[in-house]
Amino acid sequence: MNFPKVTKIRQKFNTDKIENIEIEIYKQFEKIGVKNIIKPGMKIAVTAGSRGISNIVKIIKTVCDYLKECGANPFVVPSMGSHGGATAEGQIKVLEKLGITEESVGVPILSSMEVVELGETPKGIKVYMDKIAYYSDGIVVVNRVKPHTDFSGEIESGLMKMIAVGLGKHKGCSAMHAGGLASTIIEAASLALKKAPIVFGLAILENSRDETYKLKAILPENFEIEEKLLLKEAKNLVPKLPINELDILIVEKIGKVYSGTGMDTKVIGRLKVFGEKEPETPRINKIVVLDLDEKSYGNALGIGLADITTRRLFDKIDLNVTYANTIPTTYLERGKIPIIMANDKEAISTALNTIGNVPVEKVKLAIIKNTLHLEELLLTKPAINSIIDKSSIEIVEEDLEISFDENNCLKIISF
Repeated sequence: MNFPKVTKIRQKFNTDKIENIEIEIYKQFEKIGVKNIIKPGMKIAVTAGSRGISNIVKIIKTVCDYLKECGANPFVVPSMGSHGGATAEGQIKVLEKLGITEESVGVPILSSMEVVELGETPKGIKVYMDKIAYYSDGIVVVNRVKPHTDFSGEIESGLMKMIAVGLGKHKGCSAMHAGGLASTIIEAASLALKKAPIVFGLAILENSRDETYKLKAILPENFEIEEKLLLKEAKNLVPKLPINELDILIVEKIGKVYSGTGMDTKVIGRLKVFGEKEPETPRINKIVVLDLDEKSYGNALGIGLADITTRRLFDKIDLNVTYANTIPTTYLERGKIPIIMANDKEAISTALNTIGNVPVEKVKLAIIKNTLHLEELLLTKPAINSIIDKSSIEIVEEDLEISFDENNCLKIISF
């Protein structure tokens, strides 16, 4: 079969970043007076989620180091809802995959799925919190603020969600999803802020290169208002495809390290959430996913957003872990398995054969590493011609062949 030639392009994103993480965190903590909040001997829980956040080991370690300087006894609490197979051991393994270990951050990691019921939201949704964190002397909430993959609102992924869902463990995660994340997160987190010993938070923003763009320490009473402002800023930083319509999108890897849904729903234009409107753009006929990142630990949530996949990806799926993460969300479409082809070549060929009567020279096709790193990507000429604002891109290399190795795996041209 003939495959279209592609052109390597580079998108122009904001690539500003923080050069010294430790110094910036110390500055932020001085601004909000952390030394006046933390007293010697206090046992402080520091949250750690399941996402692949840039510099997360350094960030967590620096937070813990500062707390030690205050005379406190910090420890890390896995705060990831039902991730890691909804087990205490599984959540420790998720942190290990991210490089977060007792050795790397210099403090104990205390993992448990036991929770305390804090009360109910005005709509009757029960709110839970990790038992170990709740009975500590204080909780420091550390998380990245970014658009969520399930809904749009003034508060999406960030400190408030980590309180309501992450610290809620499996029970809290299930309750929040059943109640509807968009309408429940703020109410649940607000209740938790009143009932639990949350002392402050550290919000993280990342640029389009997955680098630390901003760090902001926030007092509990300011979580909601500050996070709303940070989310607006984050939405202007997130990478996007430069085109609104494609015949085929080829994604080299999916996984939890790139998005909570394996692929960013707002990048691919597919939500698959009952009751939520599908994004208007981008419109993509066929999505092909080739591999699962090893740091996803077998969790293939989001595979159902694709149309075609490969045997090598399928063989890496841990169904128990995937379903433990998918079922509590209630969005079962995302956990379904698409058409499985023997290898990359067959998967891409199948996509080309199922997009309708489109000649290969007119196919609008894109190849990306994942949905997080989009500064460089490969596009066919018809796709490039459809870009409205061409000032936002630069051509790097033209007329590149789509080729495969001896196992018929796609040879990814260096991004």
